[in-house]
Amino acid sequence: MTNEVLLRPVRDDDLPAFFAHEQDPQANWMAAFGPKDPSDRAAFDAHWARIRADERIVNRAVVVGGRLVGRVAAFPVGEQTEVSYWIDAAHWGRGHATAALRALLREVPHRPLHARAAKDNAASLAVLRKCGFVVIGEDSGYAPSRGTEVEEYVLELPAEGADQPDR
Repeated sequence: MTNEVLLRPVRDDDLPAFFAHEQDPQANWMAAFGPKDPSDRAAFDAHWARIRADERIVNRAVVVGGRLVGRVAAFPVGEQTEVSYWIDAAHWGRGHATAALRALLREVPHRPLHARAAKDNAASLAVLRKCGFVVIGEDSGYAPSRGTEVEEYVLELPAEGADQPDR
């Protein structure tokens, strides 16, 4: 087995593992803007049925050494396309999120791409910066996992050759 990060389409049998990943309180705290109730399996299943039916969304399972370790996605938000990822907390700190996002960026050529991360989520911000995203703004929103408003950075992966803000 290799430690190479591979992406593949999400399968039905991935969903129980994704649901289990979302049960980790620390992961939910870091993600901040995750599900309202991570333990609500019916809501989880309904969410995944909706997003898997939407042909505009690119969802990929992240596999390392034959083991499912998370997911990565690109999806429309208004007129923009955002990216997100979730790596099982047991696999944090090994570069899997960065490798998975880089692989997704090769698959999704559309630019610019956008992302959001809680200001205190240093690990996610590091992943995004390593992949070329730059902070272009700030926002805040209610974070269900924290039960409060959370400040976040808005980031962009600009088109090749585009001027990048000094931030």
